[in-house]
Amino acid sequence: MKLSEFKFELPDNLIALHPAKERDESRLMVVHRQTGKIEHKMFKEVIDYFEEDDVFIINNTKVFPARLFGSKEKTGAKIEVFLLRELNTDLHLWDVLVDPARKIRVGNKLYFGDGELVAEVIDNTTSRGRTIRFLYDKEEVDFYSLIDKLGETPLPKPIYTQRKAEPKDQERFQTIFAEHVGAVAAPAAGLHFTKQLIKRLEILGVKIVPITLHVGLGTFRSVNVEDLTKHKADSENFYIPEPTAVAVNEAKDARKKVCAVGISSLKALVSSVSADGHLKPADAWSDKFIFAPYEFKISTSLITNFHLPESTLLMTTCAFAGHDLTMKAYEEAIKEKYRFFSYGDAMLIL
Repeated sequence: MKLSEFKFELPDNLIALHPAKERDESRLMVVHRQTGKIEHKMFKEVIDYFEEDDVFIINNTKVFPARLFGSKEKTGAKIEVFLLRELNTDLHLWDVLVDPARKIRVGNKLYFGDGELVAEVIDNTTSRGRTIRFLYDKEEVDFYSLIDKLGETPLPKPIYTQRKAEPKDQERFQTIFAEHVGAVAAPAAGLHFTKQLIKRLEILGVKIVPITLHVGLGTFRSVNVEDLTKHKADSENFYIPEPTAVAVNEAKDARKKVCAVGISSLKALVSSVSADGHLKPADAWSDKFIFAPYEFKISTSLITNFHLPESTLLMTTCAFAGHDLTMKAYEEAIKEKYRFFSYGDAMLIL
């Protein structure tokens, strides 16, 4: 498929800058692949489409405050450092993005807070990318405690350019499942779930099982080639525990619904499929870029947010639901003023 097939006009005011008042009171569009039927619901009504022994796969990654503000040594120039991924725990090496990049050179020391955290730039990776080494004693300092204190919730650019992070984002840009630190962006489909909704699903007999995929900034990276086969996706670390694989495979064999909650969960599932179409436990990295045509062997349904034009997330949604049906649903979503992006509304594809 071609990049131009995923272009549409999205009014700026439909990009949600704030979450819904209550997580499960976002709107939910239900799209039926077999009939093309489209329904308009509230997210809490998602329970009406599932039954006993169906399975939800949720992503329990935890977002950390990856945006740091500091200053350069000597000049005191203000700089922003966005943590992407840890390269080496023992050496405290990180891949980061810096801004303004022209001022950040190899050898520079960067100071955060009142000098509580110091880093040294040791390599250039891209025009904005750097490798930095944090200078601290691991025996005396808990790195993530410092990051929690000094960092800011890493709201994605379409939101961050409109408003700064607020205290409530610390809780709302995190799913209720968040457990394993490592993501720099929220698995947005999971943001709609509440503890009450999960309890109702469990009472119904729906199984909620976890995977972990640490969502990277590459999720939002632009596609700059018309031919999608030439787009290179960033690699993300994922983990599928054995109990999850067992629950999913039992549901698959019993012809029950297997629902991936979010593109990140879907990516983990398609990255670890056995030759006979079953899910395998895994602890690995995936650079899967899912676009049509694609045969999904595990998931029978998908919950996802409404995505931006020409995004890889939209392309994966189209691969799952079909391009024409997805674009028809998006046209209706714009007409009905659904909210888009990370803090926006959701779509259930059956």
